[in-house]
Amino acid sequence: MTDGASARWRALGLLSLAELLALSLWFSASAVLPALSREWGLDDGGRAGLTVAVQAGFIVGALAAALSNLADLVSPRALVMWGALAGAVANAVLALWVTDLGVALVLRFLTGLCLAGTYPPAMKIASTWFREDRGLAIGLLVAAVTMGSAAPHLIRGLTELPWRHTLLAASLLATLGALTMTLVAEGPHRFPVARFDLRMAAAVLRERGPRLACFGYFGHMWELYAMWTWLVVFLAASLEERGGGGYAGLNASAATFVCVGVAGGVGAYAGGALADRWGRTTLTIVAMALSGLCAILIGLTFGGPPLLTLLVALVWGISVIADSAQFSTAVTELAPPAYVGTALTTQTCLGFALTMVSIWLIPPVVDWVGWRWAFALLAVGPGLGVLAMARLRTLPEARLMAGGRR
Repeated sequence: MTDGASARWRALGLLSLAELLALSLWFSASAVLPALSREWGLDDGGRAGLTVAVQAGFIVGALAAALSNLADLVSPRALVMWGALAGAVANAVLALWVTDLGVALVLRFLTGLCLAGTYPPAMKIASTWFREDRGLAIGLLVAAVTMGSAAPHLIRGLTELPWRHTLLAASLLATLGALTMTLVAEGPHRFPVARFDLRMAAAVLRERGPRLACFGYFGHMWELYAMWTWLVVFLAASLEERGGGGYAGLNASAATFVCVGVAGGVGAYAGGALADRWGRTTLTIVAMALSGLCAILIGLTFGGPPLLTLLVALVWGISVIADSAQFSTAVTELAPPAYVGTALTTQTCLGFALTMVSIWLIPPVVDWVGWRWAFALLAVGPGLGVLAMARLRTLPEARLMAGGRR
């Protein structure tokens, strides 16, 4: 391995580690929902609100960054570092002093606001190190994000820590992530210097190629975060319906970490590697078709043999994230080079706005039709995403991605 190749993989490793640690903040409150529900008397709206508040904060932060071209005007390394550190502080304040839902929602919103500075800029940094193998590089980064997001479920599943200590553990991890960013630099393939241009926030939707890549991403996001948020509740309810038991010796929290974190990490890596060989549209179409099928099938296992439920959840965990990095990679290949950071932030902002709707919808749908069919609602997103990517596949712009592979 040449010195240049060694440097880029070392930089990606450090960047991925920083993201893994920082993103542990995302589901830190969701992982302790049962304890919070008992202590604060939360209903379905309150439980959903603790996750939706993070999404809302992320959206506001990403929108502000997109409109101001922040990711193209300010050092992305500084954005990731200070975003992780500020998010750790907001999460720690919740752990140490908050005793009611209203203040908790404000702090979760602020945590999401800070996280908007950690994810899109990290993808831009990774892109400056990789021209070839960019899909794999961003796939590895998304794998780290996936495992980091699921980390609180692992803490909760393997320990008896009180919920406040679980949140503090996530803040500690995020602080370590911020410190790790001091070791990361941008690569040799930097994008051109940008000037402030308010119009560039919408440019990603004006051009046909980036627009279709965004539409595919939106379908993917409709499914992803609702699955990540409610899978632990589904798995716990399925065991309760059956009268007890476990998932190959794992409780619902630990099984969720395996399905979301471990399987998701494998899926993100495999998706990145395969997309660089097969093409972006091929990989995303296959992944969304499979994940949409799992969204329909997993409810049919509710209350049934836990190993069957776990198997479907594992396949879902792999396929639901396998395509995620490729929508972002496609935007880095199709958008105006000077505004790649802005394009990524706009795409991410709009995608996360959709997640608020699907996360909120699951509890009332469960009340209406039960867990057996609730997750089937999520299959609509990947179904529409498949149509968008199939359309992109037929266009000349598709040749700009993955070295000409569609």
